Amino acid sequence: MLSEDKLYWLGWQLLLPGSARQIWRLVERIGSPQKAWLASEKELIGQGGLKPETAAQLVKQRAVLELENELVRLEENQISYLLYNEPAYPELLRHIFDPPPGLFVRGRLLPEDNLAVSIVGSRKPTPYGLAVSEKLAKELVQAGITVVSGMARGIDTAAHKGALQGGGRTVAVLGCGIDIIYPRENQRLYAQIISAGAVVSEFPCGSPPEAWHFPVRNRLISGLAKALVVVEAGEKSGALITADLALEQGREVMAVPGSITSNSSRGPNNLIKQGARLVEGGKDILEEIGLGTLFNPHITPAINLTLTTEEERIYQMLSYELVSLDALIERTGLAASQVLSALMFLEIKGLVNQFPGKFYTRRS
Repeated sequence: MLSEDKLYWLGWQLLLPGSARQIWRLVERIGSPQKAWLASEKELIGQGGLKPETAAQLVKQRAVLELENELVRLEENQISYLLYNEPAYPELLRHIFDPPPGLFVRGRLLPEDNLAVSIVGSRKPTPYGLAVSEKLAKELVQAGITVVSGMARGIDTAAHKGALQGGGRTVAVLGCGIDIIYPRENQRLYAQIISAGAVVSEFPCGSPPEAWHFPVRNRLISGLAKALVVVEAGEKSGALITADLALEQGREVMAVPGSITSNSSRGPNNLIKQGARLVEGGKDILEEIGLGTLFNPHITPAINLTLTTEEERIYQMLSYELVSLDALIERTGLAASQVLSALMFLEIKGLVNQFPGKFYTRRS
């Protein structure tokens, strides 16, 4: 494809952000992105099938765009514009129903990213959900799988962090311009993801994180991976929208079971009722995508570290569910000072998380 065609595809994504299906339809009707770009208002209406008010607005916006300058500006900000027919464009994404004509990318997409699993879930997870997400992501990257998620608060953030902790690759799909870090507290995570994978978006630079953007970007989260894992989600959740999109795209859908008393578990528990694979560990995911033989169970941190008798005793009583200090004291029969001391050293050794109110869980 000619480089000028790439410019015109870029132009249409600038004019119609997050509207891949409309862009494809318009270009197909008129013949090429360049012909569509040069079409008159009348041609956009008659041949392109646009509404008069839409065509008038596009012609007005088109007139002030200097596409060569837009491409230079991207390069100056270390942002790639990757066209759908270029070799580095993700192969799995290319074959969904409505792929973005191009992706804005920071970092690098590599061929091995075609072996990917998406992990999604609630923005308000429980400690259990956070720990499980990190654990699954870590196990997946250690088996050579790229972890895809949306860099949102909660489960998404935990999945990216787990992948990074495991020394593997991770890809974040944004629901805003690639130059906007959302949520703001993920600024450091954003930089880490770029260095260990890629941040991608179909929205032009400067696009704010509007509510309608996220269902649009969810099809990319599922489309970039061979399978989707839902960790925690309410009955009406963006994660379940992503699961529906994954099924439409022919992806495997899996879910982590949770407590029947937790609202955060209703989404994945319902998916399991409907036939989704129940996930208890990375091995389940790998088996579902036909890679079970690649999985090597990893030694738990407790085995690699020297623990005192009290530390080992307390560690064995912890899980990914919150346990209170009082409960640990009661179950161990140890003095409060002994339990607190052991918990402090377990935290230092990276085996335990402490939460407000003196609650504890194992770390992934």
